[in-house]
Amino acid sequence: MLSDLLRRHQADFGPVLPVDLNSPEVARLDFTAANPLLTAANLHDTATFDQLVARLLADKNALIGVGGYLEDRVIYRRSPGLFDADPTAPARSLHLGVDVWLRAGTPVLAPLPATVHSLADNEGHGNYGPTVILEHELEGTVFYTLYGHLTRRETALLRPGLAIAQGDTFAEVGPAPENGDWPPHLHFQVIADLQGRTGDFPGVALVAEHATWAALCPNPNLILQSRHLNTD
Repeated sequence: MLSDLLRRHQADFGPVLPVDLNSPEVARLDFTAANPLLTAANLHDTATFDQLVARLLADKNALIGVGGYLEDRVIYRRSPGLFDADPTAPARSLHLGVDVWLRAGTPVLAPLPATVHSLADNEGHGNYGPTVILEHELEGTVFYTLYGHLTRRETALLRPGLAIAQGDTFAEVGPAPENGDWPPHLHFQVIADLQGRTGDFPGVALVAEHATWAALCPNPNLILQSRHLNTD
């Protein structure tokens, strides 16, 4: 399994962001229905959502928020039609990546040698915005990392097939509204098989398909290695 491969190489990974995700200034943020602050908040309004993130961080004396892997979230209700295209079916709410909530303009780094697989500007309220997918290889196994909610300026400089060295800056965390109209954060996801997709991949899935998606998208904290998150 890809998760086993990543565990064997944890000492080899570099940072995805130029910040210490083990710092006491980092805190895990909860966007599930268990968080009472989400109940009355108008998350459709990005400015209000941004204020909520700031409050969640302030309550924990933190500057950076992390979390989200396999979290059953309520925040996707802010984007009708994107995560619940069929009103008769369950809405997608299971988050498949780790979000790092921090300031726009923060550089994004390659955690290991990579090739740009594909990129796209996934526009629309609540979507990824500018997105980059990198391709990696370890022990003969090819896998991918996805970076969402980036800046248009930096991603416009990339092209498929471009080699990126470990530690190189290749993108930046984007501001609203170009980042899909979210409070600034990086969506970081690991993918075993892109299933033929380019420039985009589901970052939110049906809760009922938890096991399938967990196998396809192992825990990004195996690479991030933040003590504030688990690696299961």
